[in-house]
Amino acid sequence: MKTSYQMTIAGCMRDLILCPIGDNLYIGAFIMFGDVELTENCARELLKKAPEHDVLVTAEAKGIPLICEMARQEGVNHYVVARKGPKLYMKNLLTTDVDSITTAKTQTLCIGERETEMLRGKRVLIVDDVISTGESLRALEKLVTLAGGNIVGRMAVLAEGDAIGNPDYIYLEPLPLFDGEGNPI
Repeated sequence: MKTSYQMTIAGCMRDLILCPIGDNLYIGAFIMFGDVELTENCARELLKKAPEHDVLVTAEAKGIPLICEMARQEGVNHYVVARKGPKLYMKNLLTTDVDSITTAKTQTLCIGERETEMLRGKRVLIVDDVISTGESLRALEKLVTLAGGNIVGRMAVLAEGDAIGNPDYIYLEPLPLFDGEGNPI
């Protein structure tokens, strides 16, 4: 069985480790943590495709380096991260639950009044590393809507499964799903 899948993402050749998510079904694990070149290149290429926006938002944690780099390249000094649980400094929480394909249990995403103020009345671009089922994006959409933000786009570095070809999503590359032998399906 193949254990990885090689692909070029934003000009960077990378090997994605294949991880089981069900009987005879695997995903390629896309990990930007610790990969400065990949993060910088993906941010640059996503910004080329991004609609006009005022603020970037992502869910904790894998999208954080990406939107930080996107904000840096745009020359702005802010972005919003929906946290995976309330923090002591967060007041007047807005929350929603999310079931992600890469996480074993339901998570709660939340933002506080500081983040709500950053989103209210603003053009918001939702960003993630990979769009698969769309559950994480829908959770972020709910938070942005509750905060009074106007969603102008949903984007990710990679799209897999049903997200591939979905006109609601902007992404750099499609990522196939894999069978039990590690072959793209």
